[in-house]
Amino acid sequence: MTASLRRIGVLTGGGDCPGLNAVIRAVVKTAESYGLEVTGVQDGFHGLIFGPAHPLTSQDVTGILPRGGTILGTSNRDNPLDYTWEENGELRHKDMTDQCAANLKNWGVDAVVFIGGDGSLTVSQGLAKKGVLSVGVPKTIDNDLGATDQTFGFDTALAVATDALDRLHTTAESHHRCMVLEVMGRNAGWIALESGLAGGADVILVPEIPFDMEHVAAKVRARVAEGKKFSIVVVAEGAAPRGGKQVVQRVIATSAEPIRLGGVGNQIGQQIEDMTDVETRVTVLGHIQRGGSPTPYDRILATRYGVHAVELLVAGQFGRMVALKGTEITSVPISEALNNPRRVDPDGDMVRTARSLGISFGDRT
Repeated sequence: MTASLRRIGVLTGGGDCPGLNAVIRAVVKTAESYGLEVTGVQDGFHGLIFGPAHPLTSQDVTGILPRGGTILGTSNRDNPLDYTWEENGELRHKDMTDQCAANLKNWGVDAVVFIGGDGSLTVSQGLAKKGVLSVGVPKTIDNDLGATDQTFGFDTALAVATDALDRLHTTAESHHRCMVLEVMGRNAGWIALESGLAGGADVILVPEIPFDMEHVAAKVRARVAEGKKFSIVVVAEGAAPRGGKQVVQRVIATSAEPIRLGGVGNQIGQQIEDMTDVETRVTVLGHIQRGGSPTPYDRILATRYGVHAVELLVAGQFGRMVALKGTEITSVPISEALNNPRRVDPDGDMVRTARSLGISFGDRT
């Protein structure tokens, strides 16, 4: 074990997702097995900039394995590399990494486990330049981080979306309607693709495959002509028409990710109804996908990630992200994960499988 390692910090950054508490629990219990103390940073990077932080023991993490969310709290508005706030009607920017490094030193934290997506891992790299030692744990329901086969949180979000499609099927068939389900997925359509396959969708629209509404409408009309009086369409929030743009719900200038997508489902639903005369209803899952108890798979994956993160710190292997390769937990340089985002391959096996089943991606008839 690295001689100077006595206390580690743990932080959950970005949006919440099922499995965060499982990681925290694994980090604390594993650290204690090595005789290490743990400090939990409250409210993500906001807490790293301004505090507070507090000790975490095995007593604090008892019973949190099945809980959604994060007992530490989180924030996706506070980027230490470019902290932004509004003052007298103007946006102000400041690099707060020196303050973060000073806080960690004052708290007696020797190294940090950053649990987050690409934004959090990017911050960890910036803090490394200030001497902050760390490892990363990949978290995102979008499953879009490169260099790992799967991020925790995705399986739970997928299960929620699939359950929603199962429920929409029954009412769609009863009322002879087209049901549109909008799911999360800014630039990666994994939730839409896999839930669409698992939930028997007729049309799947993802960011990686620009769609044409004529093709979408043609699929719905074709089902009607075949005597199938209902259709199921699942669309990722980041899907966009060929030559068009993503639908932006709002812009939050002070956020690290100012663009908030949303509304593409309603647009598509209205166009389907106008173009086919099939009554259409739209459901937006939104944050329901992020909430609730993690699936057994996510609990196990998150736990394995947390254990391995501590083992990396103990071995002095800093600047790395834990990763799943096949069935084994390993690690990769954080830069590798950030440089290779995981996207749906338009010509990949899963898309080919869907097309073989007659599922439309809105790009061809």
